[in-house]
Amino acid sequence: MSSPPLTLNLVEGSVSFEFSPEGARNLQNAIAQLMQQLKATAAKTASGSVGKPTPQKPMEYQYTGDVFLEIFCNPNIWPSPFAAKVLITLRDERIRLTTEAELTQINEDISQYLEQVG
Repeated sequence: MSSPPLTLNLVEGSVSFEFSPEGARNLQNAIAQLMQQLKATAAKTASGSVGKPTPQKPMEYQYTGDVFLEIFCNPNIWPSPFAAKVLITLRDERIRLTTEAELTQINEDISQYLEQVG
């Protein structure tokens, strides 16, 4: 039995493609780590910490299957997980799509996909 396609809701529109449940779980883990980084940075800012914040490593997720998917986010430029956006590159031999999406929406899309595939 094949998995349903993953649909990512973008700022304007959406994109659907074949994606493995294992790839989705790996992406969900990468997003969870990124959200923890963003929450920690936001908490330090809210508590009024003095001094320059410690630069965080960007999230760079890559998946190669029927398509190549790359998701990138620099946590140093977003004040919170709710404001953060990710850069998405999706390509195969015929087409290349590069766009931006909200981090929280992508996280929700991945969770919904994993619920569908069980």
